Parts: sequence; C-alpha cells; structure tokens
Amino acid sequence: MKIVRYPEKSEYASLLARPVLDSYSLESAVQTVLSEVKRRGDAALFEYTSRFDGVQLDILEVSEQEKQEAANLVSPALKDAMQLAAANIRRFHQAQVQPVESIETMPGIRCWRKSVGIEKVGLYIPGGTAPLFSTILMLGIPASIAGCKEIVLCSPPDKTGKLHPAILYAASLVGVTCIFKAGGAQAIAAMAYGTETIPQVYKIFGPGNQYVTCAKQLVQRDGLAIDMPAGPSEVAVFADATANPAYVAADLLSQAEHGVDSQVLLVTTDANLPEKVSEELTKQLEQLSRAQLAEKALQNSSAIVVNNKEEALEILNLYAAEHLILASDQGTEIAEKVVNAGSVFIGHLTPESVGDYASGTNHTLPTNGYAKAYSGVSVDSFVRKITFQELSPGGLKAIGPAVVEMAGAEGLDAHAKAVTIRMQNHV
Repeated sequence: MKIVRYPEKSEYASLLARPVLDSYSLESAVQTVLSEVKRRGDAALFEYTSRFDGVQLDILEVSEQEKQEAANLVSPALKDAMQLAAANIRRFHQAQVQPVESIETMPGIRCWRKSVGIEKVGLYIPGGTAPLFSTILMLGIPASIAGCKEIVLCSPPDKTGKLHPAILYAASLVGVTCIFKAGGAQAIAAMAYGTETIPQVYKIFGPGNQYVTCAKQLVQRDGLAIDMPAGPSEVAVFADATANPAYVAADLLSQAEHGVDSQVLLVTTDANLPEKVSEELTKQLEQLSRAQLAEKALQNSSAIVVNNKEEALEILNLYAAEHLILASDQGTEIAEKVVNAGSVFIGHLTPESVGDYASGTNHTLPTNGYAKAYSGVSVDSFVRKITFQELSPGGLKAIGPAVVEMAGAEGLDAHAKAVTIRMQNHV
C-alpha cells in the first residue's frame, strides 16, 4: 500500500479517487450484447454462453433434478451455516416491515401508504472465481418478505454446464421461483427484455463485474429499475493506537481478495501503524489462495496518516466507503459522526466478514462513492410505496375551497372543476 502522511485538504480528492474505467469502449461492447439478446433471445444467450463461459448448453433453466443433486453435494456444516445466516438475515429484514398507518390530515380526510411487493424481480449472482451464494440470501430473503411473486435468478455456469451446488441450495432456502444458467451482460439483457425462456422482470438486483454493472446502467436508461449503481468492492478502515495491526491487515485483505479492481483504504491517527500493518499484510498474503488478486488490489490502495480523528472522519465521509470499519476503543462514539457509508462495523471484534455473511444486515451496498446518496438493499428495495386517500363529505367541504383556489391560480380549470362539481352535489 502507498503510505501518505498528513495530506493537505486540497489533496483529499486525488488521494480518494477510484480507478477509472474506459466507459466508452465498455458501453459499446455491452450495448452490442444487449441488442443481440433483445433481438435474438435464447439463441444469443446460447452463443454468448459458449463464447464467454466456455460451455455449450442445450437448456437454460435449472431442472428440479439438478436442484436435488446440488442439495446432496452441500456439506451438512455449510448447510447449517447458511441456515444460521438466513435466520439472522430474515430476522433483521422482517423488522423493517412497517404496519399501514392511516392519518387523518384534516377531519374527514384520511390518507395512508401501503407497501406492495414488486411483482417480478431478477437476481444476478456472479459465478466464476467466487460463486457468491451468500448474495442469494441477501437478496432473496428481503424479496420474499416484501411479497415479490416472481423471483428470477441468473448465474453463469461452470465448464461442465452446472451452477455451484451452494448457489442452488441457497436459492431453495429463500423462495427463488426459477433459476437460469446465464451470466454476464447477456443475463442482465435477458431479465431486462425477456427471452423465449427467461421472463422479463421489473427490477434487477445483484453485483457483478464491470460488464454486468455497465449492462445494469444501460438497461436502466430503457426504463428498467436496478438496485443501485455498483462497482468493485471496497473497504475503508479507521484505526487508532488501540487497533490490532493483524486485525486491520486481515480486514483489508478480506476486500482486496475480491479482485484486482477492488480498493482498500486505511486512515489512521497512529503514525507507526501503516508499517506494522504492511508487515502483517506480507505475512497474511502468503497464506491466501487468492494472494495474486489481493496483491494487485493493494497496489491501488493507500494508507493515510492524519493528525486526529476529526480529520479522519472528514476523509472517510468524503470517501463514502461501501464498508467502513472503526478499529478503535472509541468506535461507538466515532460511528455517531459517520454520515456517508454503506455499512459500518464498530470496534475491534467486528470484522466486515460478519456483515458479508451472517450478522443479518445486507451486504449489497453502494460502492464508488454512491453511499453519499444511496442506501444498501433492504425490504424497501423490493416494494413500491402506494399512497391512498379517501374523503368524506365533511372532508371535501373542508379542503375543497383551498384546492379550487390553488388550481385557479395555476390556470388549471379542470382541476378546480373536479372539486366544485362534487361540492355542488355533496356539500
């Protein structure tokens, strides 16, 4: 990691810059895929699966037999772990469901808001070097709680034409209604536009590489909703003199191992900590199966030494990390001053990994600074809020003149007439 000591405020923006992609050439390539799937449907999916995933498929949908076989391949220990995680995630997200509350804004005027599940949602689950079955729990459980009627899952097959058994088992735990072997931008296109086999959905969720992210942003321009703009995974760690360098290094590596484009950031008030953490990084890298990926990610990352925690918070709130770890005895106090972050992990015993898997909070979070304006996935992500209102004769009499006056001032006579015609008959 690059070590920067006591930077000036004028340097913050450049220090916190994320890696920039060549968006023009990326959009061009992805748009071609979207157009082909929209035009040719399943035929394009089979062709792209052969080209990009290296396997020739005859059928896209996962069969019931494949689901049963997969369940038998998942170890009892992993099943137990997934069931524990699912229970915590369900408990946390179930608490987000609020009862309908009717408000009488004036006598005779009753207003309320009701959450209605999005009828058809699509979940994209990456495969490849790390099949993210945990993301199925994070997306499928709130979708089920929200009352989504159709939950479509797409994930890229391996070289044998199969999906990872843990992906299929996780899908069975959360009520996914249909599963398809399709990955990359072509899977996003299939869910956005529909094909002969894959149904069109109304909103798409899930992480992915730069092609998947670009595809989600492009279909959004066509009017399809997506969960959020999301890029490579990232973590920021605030650490003071009370931090354990080995813990900090492990937290940084837990994100760096996602991929070469991941970014990690250390902000510390302890001038000696960066060197101690660097020593630990070297030791721990030797023990990682994904060491090469993590090492490349670290090359894009920095450790910043600041004078005090106020400066640290200014930098961290400007960075707006997907994951923010507060490695300090004062973590709870510092957390109160965090205004921009996807998810916050407080204290020395709270690694980011627990949020990724099993604490109960959602791990689908805004990256690339979007935490300044976006929230992570929740039950609300899977519902629409519909408002209702109902007037009695007394309510119409009380509010009618104000509406007529305002409509007239805006020159909207028909709006006023819609009120006066009722007042003539009922008031």
